[in-house]
Amino acid sequence: ERGQRLLVQFQCGACHHIPGVPAARSYVGPSLAYLGRQSYIAGQFPNQPETLVRWIVDPQALQPGSVMPAMGVSPEQARDMAAYLYGLP
Repeated sequence: ERGQRLLVQFQCGACHHIPGVPAARSYVGPSLAYLGRQSYIAGQFPNQPETLVRWIVDPQALQPGSVMPAMGVSPEQARDMAAYLYGLP
């Protein structure tokens, strides 16, 4: 529940489609509907929880020049967001 609220709070739906998140219907960035089933994050990083947390907190640290901005998400908040995304059916 916290992860879902944080995805709304940080307006992740402005760029991503995220099931269960109100107004998260954009396709500017990739859909996060099946993130838990994907092999890679951002097409190049192994899909592991701690990597996703690092990506959410500071995408530029992993991929300089990425169009995904750092949104000021703390590591704790990113863990909650990742837990929600990995829990999607």
